[in-house]
Amino acid sequence: MKFRSSAITLAAALAMPLSTLAGEADLTVVAPYVRMVPPGTPNSAAFMTIANNGTSDRRLVKADSPVARAVELHSHTNEQGLMRMRQVSAIEIKAKSRTELKSGGYHVMLIDLRQPLKEGETVALTLTFDDGSMSRVDAPVRKPQALLEAEQASAHGRH
Repeated sequence: MKFRSSAITLAAALAMPLSTLAGEADLTVVAPYVRMVPPGTPNSAAFMTIANNGTSDRRLVKADSPVARAVELHSHTNEQGLMRMRQVSAIEIKAKSRTELKSGGYHVMLIDLRQPLKEGETVALTLTFDDGSMSRVDAPVRKPQALLEAEQASAHGRH
């Protein structure tokens, strides 16, 4: 009987998502989205907030997506008054804190898009953390705020 109970426990563990097995439960991804870009634009970016409810600092070390040939973690830095985007090896998520991935700051770059991104579609992202845990996120494609505001202003001008 012991063998049967061990086999059932093993089967249940194998059926769980990897993120649950690896202890990623302290991390929560909030409000992910991917920026819609004009057709033919080769790159886009994904944004989100990652909350760390645990007692240890954590790091996002990798991201993947089937919609891009390459996916990198990036940050913007101010170099003598000029904003430059740079690849980073990791994004830190402090214990009992949140790290916001946003325009002008940390973000996930989607490089060499394999297909056009359409508003309302979702983009699958797999986030990998420093302990090997992974989280799969479905991020909706959204228009950038500036484009939304321009469309709203144009619509108001027609009334």
